Amino acid sequence: MKTGRRIGAGAVAVVTALAVGAPAASAAQAAPAAAASVHVSATLSTTLGWPVLRQGTNAQWPLVTVRSLQYLLDAHGATLAVDGLFGPRTNGAVVAFQRAHGLSADGVVGAATWKVLIVTVRVGSRGDAVRAVQDQANFRNLKNGRSLTVDGVFGPRTRAWVVGFQQAMQTMVPGFLVDGIVGPQTWAALVSEALSG
Repeated sequence: MKTGRRIGAGAVAVVTALAVGAPAASAAQAAPAAAASVHVSATLSTTLGWPVLRQGTNAQWPLVTVRSLQYLLDAHGATLAVDGLFGPRTNGAVVAFQRAHGLSADGVVGAATWKVLIVTVRVGSRGDAVRAVQDQANFRNLKNGRSLTVDGVFGPRTRAWVVGFQQAMQTMVPGFLVDGIVGPQTWAALVSEALSG
């Protein structure tokens, strides 16, 4: 696990790239994000990007990243135990997901797989994708491991945490969308360990 870093350089690059490349982004939204991207690339030398996970030890990433993968696979119909370990069952679920979505079925979860795997969640959403968000919140808050109940219900407390996370990201990435919705930009920041300490 990485320590001592408040936000990864790659996380900044990923969220700005998503802001620029997202189909819903307007020219007004894209300009500040593009400027931030230029500034980030000029001042930060390491690039993290979407996590790359595969069967076996993923020591570069905390267990919460693999748990998010497992929750998201379950949101798409898998029935995995969410334990943070990328074993044969998780690998099988990844390969099945990749095949079903026309991706390279190699069991490696990189940018292409993450982009198809993520599920946009907001107030009123229920299920495993919401559990992934709540688990990410608890990982960052370090309050005896829990600050939100991981119940899969996107209610007011989960929304408040998401808005706070997005506001914190916005201080690091001008143009980061603060809307209380966990879409591609927020997912990228969550699974790439942004603001994780």
